Amino acid sequence: MKMGKLLTIIIGCSCLLLPAPQAQHKGPASAAELKEITDRGRMLFEYDTAAWYSTDAVQELAPPAGSVTGYVGKKTNKGWMVAYGRFNTTHDKFLIPYEAVQGASPKEFHVIKHEPPVEDSAFFYLAARAQETALAAFKTEVDRPYNVAALPAPGDQFWVYLMPAQTDLKVWPLGGDTRYLISKDGARIIETRQLHKAIIEFRADENAKGGYHTAVLDEVPEDTDVFHVLTRQPAVPELIATRTYIYVIDPDGSARYLMPAEEYFKQAKPGGNSPPKPR
Repeated sequence: MKMGKLLTIIIGCSCLLLPAPQAQHKGPASAAELKEITDRGRMLFEYDTAAWYSTDAVQELAPPAGSVTGYVGKKTNKGWMVAYGRFNTTHDKFLIPYEAVQGASPKEFHVIKHEPPVEDSAFFYLAARAQETALAAFKTEVDRPYNVAALPAPGDQFWVYLMPAQTDLKVWPLGGDTRYLISKDGARIIETRQLHKAIIEFRADENAKGGYHTAVLDEVPEDTDVFHVLTRQPAVPELIATRTYIYVIDPDGSARYLMPAEEYFKQAKPGGNSPPKPR
């Protein structure tokens, strides 16, 4: 979800608590790993798009204060459905007064108002609980809006992402983000993966041919790298340099391994061969 929307979360500044050291890849990411990264990043982009446009539709109905404290998106065979609501007083159900259903395009949503609210104890409740669990664990050094998204993970578990929200329509942030793997009951963190450290910002430039950033936490690109490329404008590729390897995220979100970093930068030196450019 982007700037100025109904449910962007403001996370206050606090001491940064880093997760346990992450396992480092011993070689470049395999084609299968890169496909998984691509697929998760694309799904995250779809989720964000659904949250953005469904929130617009829900806002038009002017929900009473306190009736909506969160939302959960779910992809169905007919498109995205986003449930807007809150936990009940006993915290064992998610009450849904507004249900936004995708129409003919990713930008079209119509809202069903439920009176009384639908009581859900299945997917929407569990995903909302998983988001709550991740939010309770997340700490950051910056005082800015963040977005939260819960996606299905293997074994009926959840991937929950915390990402900096866009605060300027012409600036796209990348970094300061974390992905959690949450148990299928939504109550327990199985794995914490810090995706990036510092937040960098990509500013709109109609002449831009591509972007570039370094990755210091692991030897692979991350799901939010794919999300970042799909979200920002203009649609241009992103080169990612880890300590050892060079990857590229194409404008369609495809993550590819390019070559060893040493070879790439050797070619980039004066007198060297021109390094391959993202296509």
